[in-house]
Amino acid sequence: MRSRPNPAKEVTVLAYGAGNTASVQFALERLGATVRLTADPAAVANAERLILPGVGAAGYAMSRLRDFGLVQPIRSFERPLLGVCLGQQLLFGASDEGGSVGLLDFIPGHVRPIIPAPDRPVPHMGWSRLSRLRDDPLLEGVEDGAWAWFVHGFVCPDGPATLARAEYGGPVPAVVRSGNRWGCQFHPERSAATGARILKNFLELPA
Repeated sequence: MRSRPNPAKEVTVLAYGAGNTASVQFALERLGATVRLTADPAAVANAERLILPGVGAAGYAMSRLRDFGLVQPIRSFERPLLGVCLGQQLLFGASDEGGSVGLLDFIPGHVRPIIPAPDRPVPHMGWSRLSRLRDDPLLEGVEDGAWAWFVHGFVCPDGPATLARAEYGGPVPAVVRSGNRWGCQFHPERSAATGARILKNFLELPA
C-alpha cells in the first residue's frame, strides 16, 4: 500500500484579534506543525497554507481584517485555506449579524441567525454528529456520524459547497469547500480525534 505523505511542517494562523489562536496553535503543534501567528499581509500572501480562525461577531471580524489590510491577501490566496467557526462563516457572501455585513464572498449566500426553540437554545453549543455528503481530502478517515464540538449562534446557508452537515433544528453546514478554501463550523481543535484528523488532513493538502 502506498504510504501517505508526511504532514507539512509549516502553517500560518491569522492572529487578527477575533480568533482563538492559542488553542488552534497548540492543536497544530501536537501534530508536528510549525505554526506562524501573524497579521502581516505580506506573510499571509507568502504562506504555505493558512488558517482563518474566528470567534465573536462577523462585523467586528471583518473590520479587523480590513484594519490589518488582510482582505485582499486572503481573497487572492491560492493555496489551502481553512476557516474555523466564524472563520467558515466569513467565507460566505454576507451575514445578517448586526444588520447586513459583507464577508469575503468565496461562497454565495447569507449567514443567518439560528432560530431558538424550547429544545433548541442559542447558541448551538456542544457535541453534534457529522453526516458526510461526499468524499473530500479534508474528510479522509472521518467516519459518517463522527462527533464534533460546536458553538455558534449563526448558521451558513446549505448548498453545493457543503461537504458535511450537522442537525440543529435544520441542516447546519459543518464542513464546506470552494476551490482551495475549506471551512469547519465546529472547532476542530476542540473536537478530539475527529478534529485532530481534519487538521492533519489539512496539513497534508498539497500547497
